[in-house]
Amino acid sequence: MKDLMKKAGLLATTVLFVASTQVSAQEAGSLRELLNLVEQDRVAESQGYRERLREFEQNANRQQEILDTTEARIVEQENLQSELSAEFDANEIEIANQRALLRDRRGDLNELFGTLQGVAGDFLSNFQNSLISAQYPGRSAELEAIIDRAGSTVEQLNISEMERFWFFMHQELTESGRVVKYNGNVSLPNGDSVNREIVRIGAFNSVSEGDYLSYTGAIGHLQVLPRQPEASIVNSAIALQNATSGFTKTGIDPTGGVGGQVMANLVNFPTVEEQVRNNSGTIGFIIIGVGIVGILLGFFRLLMLTLTSLKVRAQLKSDKPTKNNPLGRVLLVAENNPNADTETLELKLGEAILQETPALESMLTIIKMIATIAPLGGLLGTVTGMIVVFQQITVYGAGDPTIMAGGISSALMTTVLGIVVAIPTIFMHTVVKSRSDNIIHILEEQATGMIAEKAERLASSRS
Repeated sequence: MKDLMKKAGLLATTVLFVASTQVSAQEAGSLRELLNLVEQDRVAESQGYRERLREFEQNANRQQEILDTTEARIVEQENLQSELSAEFDANEIEIANQRALLRDRRGDLNELFGTLQGVAGDFLSNFQNSLISAQYPGRSAELEAIIDRAGSTVEQLNISEMERFWFFMHQELTESGRVVKYNGNVSLPNGDSVNREIVRIGAFNSVSEGDYLSYTGAIGHLQVLPRQPEASIVNSAIALQNATSGFTKTGIDPTGGVGGQVMANLVNFPTVEEQVRNNSGTIGFIIIGVGIVGILLGFFRLLMLTLTSLKVRAQLKSDKPTKNNPLGRVLLVAENNPNADTETLELKLGEAILQETPALESMLTIIKMIATIAPLGGLLGTVTGMIVVFQQITVYGAGDPTIMAGGISSALMTTVLGIVVAIPTIFMHTVVKSRSDNIIHILEEQATGMIAEKAERLASSRS
């Protein structure tokens, strides 16, 4: 087997050798051409190499020239730096000498400028938020420039600037005693800015179309207060804006100076409705709901008993009983039993009165129960509110009272609501109970009268 494989391998090698010999013979010309191409490329590469070498040597020479030029410039700049440093030191000395000379020559002016700077600083805080600055903008910027120049060690105030500051002071004083009209931009609560006619009442308040305005120097224009004073004051402001002469009664903030901050704070104080809405909580709204139900029931029963009382009084004036009122129904019992003895008639009339009593005393128990439960609900809200306060104290400490304000407000508000509900409910229960007792008293009185009349007739007949 091995001999067979050797023979096969020898045969395959012989065949491949013969085939390669034939291919080499055919492509001999191509190899010579390839050799020529390689020789040509080698010659071209040699020429390119020599050109690159020559270019590199030229660049090396240029780099040396650039290096020499740079070193020369460095030396030049170092010399210039030394000269500038010496000149700078000389200028510093000269500046110090000139400042000392300026201080000596200004003399008493330094005290004058210092006083003027202090007074201008005090006035600046008034100018920034003054209602007069809303009418005359730009005063604060000019005053700041005057303050800077007064405190400068280099610049110096001139007479025109001092006179300008004097004018600002007198303008503030004069305008604070005038009521004037002018047009200006006003910001509305929704953020829009409109041009309106503005009435400025000295330095106290500004109004426009019945709206009281406030002014902040950082914003630079007047703003409508988000909440206005009561209607009577607003109407007086409208009357002032429409007036052309004479005296008009108008509400102002006497603090003035800063656009009426006291009025702004007063009108921003939460109303009763907002306090109830924000501080009642779940228990508070339950108390309100129960109170409304109790008061409505009280008014309903009072109305029904009033109508019943009118019918009873009409029955008292009538000789014929009717079924449309309690007294008439009681009288019909006596009329339907003419032959009953006194004891029987008394029992039948008592039964008739007892039948009428539940209708007359209807819902009184519910009204009384509401009047009793409302204060207890307020006490429950107080306890839960104080629990919240103590939990906040445990977590945040007692350093910041605003953190505890919410719990305390809820605690106090539920107590107030409980009392507010209990007072009218008790009053309604008392009135309704009194009206019901009066009707029942009339029924009992008439029944007793009929029994007494019956007894008298029987006694007379026997005698």
